[in-house]
Amino acid sequence: MTPVLLSLAALLAASAWTAPTAGAAPSVTVPSGWEKVDADELSAVARDADARKAPLAAGDGVSAQAEEPELLAVQSLVNDRFVATEKSYPAPNTGVLRARSDAYSGSWEGFAFEWDEATATYALKSLANNRYVAVEKNYTGNAQNVLRARSTSVGGWERFALYYNETEDRYAFQSTLNGLFVTMENSYTGSLQYALRARSTDIGGWEQFALWGI
Repeated sequence: MTPVLLSLAALLAASAWTAPTAGAAPSVTVPSGWEKVDADELSAVARDADARKAPLAAGDGVSAQAEEPELLAVQSLVNDRFVATEKSYPAPNTGVLRARSDAYSGSWEGFAFEWDEATATYALKSLANNRYVAVEKNYTGNAQNVLRARSTSVGGWERFALYYNETEDRYAFQSTLNGLFVTMENSYTGSLQYALRARSTDIGGWEQFALWGI
């Protein structure tokens, strides 16, 4: 399955992203060719007439105004699967995000991307449970920094910078909480197989995603 064909020739020059200063900040690298995406740019992409729509999605469904949230599906480019909200998982993993769906089939694979002008970041609201996606920094072991749709409001744990590589036509997410990029855990097994975690200092293959209009 191929990602959406996007046209971002009008991308503005990206401002440098600064990792949080609290504690020992990781040394994060934004590779050449990756630029931050603001609300106007994402809105233009979502409404592009040439953009592919998520499989099984009916109609356009995206906002007509940049200030309104864009409704999108997220696909991992490692396993070609769409990210779902596991709202039926038991605690403490209720609402964990996993790239496990073969196609977009409804709200479980849908997210509202809400732009905040003051911080130049996005909050992701799951359409499955109407909760915001948080980075679970306090979790331990292989679940540390897992992404989970569990918040009713937006704070530092729920904010992400969105990057786009026009040459490769793919996106990456960076958590503002720890400054790290979101990874799809392709080698995990069990209930957290393909889970999304904010744990990488660079953008490699496991950190790359396609966005689809729904």
